[in-house]
Amino acid sequence: MDFYFHIVSAPCRSILMLAKALGIELNRKTLNLEVGEHLTPQFLKLNPQHTIPTLVDNGFSVWESRAILIYLAEKYGKDDSLYPKCPQKRALINQRMFFDLNLYSSFAEYYYPIARDKQPPVPENLTKLEGQLEFLNTFLEGQTYVANDSLSLADFTLLASVSSFAACDIDVGKFPNIVRWLEHCNKTIPGADENKEGCELFKKYW
Repeated sequence: MDFYFHIVSAPCRSILMLAKALGIELNRKTLNLEVGEHLTPQFLKLNPQHTIPTLVDNGFSVWESRAILIYLAEKYGKDDSLYPKCPQKRALINQRMFFDLNLYSSFAEYYYPIARDKQPPVPENLTKLEGQLEFLNTFLEGQTYVANDSLSLADFTLLASVSSFAACDIDVGKFPNIVRWLEHCNKTIPGADENKEGCELFKKYW
């Protein structure tokens, strides 16, 4: 399977961790977005939206990280533990993955103008981000994992996101359940070390 990615991208790192958990070998193809490698005619044939991550499995192309996570778990999972067939359990995992979209958007709204455009921090945007983190802290109350109290796809995508925030000096220490969850995931999820390295590169990149 060809995997088009960049290690600084949190969504890309979520796929790398899941692939390692599933025992899948990815043919990694790093794309340099700054020089337009995602805009070549060859890549546009694979993904007209020219986004990463993009996975090509025996000619089948899929993009959007959460769609890739689901595809890999359903096709290559040895069982359904990471993405259960039970509609209620699956719905909760889906909710957490969709929540991650809002969470990361709040981070981008606050952090990218500071890092990319050298603008002063906007306190209201930080408050919004912390409000989203408070929701996650609530989800984790009394739970080892973010959904159904078992490891799922939602942990992979949220770990990639939240560890990126922490690397960029967002204070997650005020959310004890998140801190506990991060420590546990960093010790137990395959590929967590590479995710941490990617977070440090992400901080340097911006």
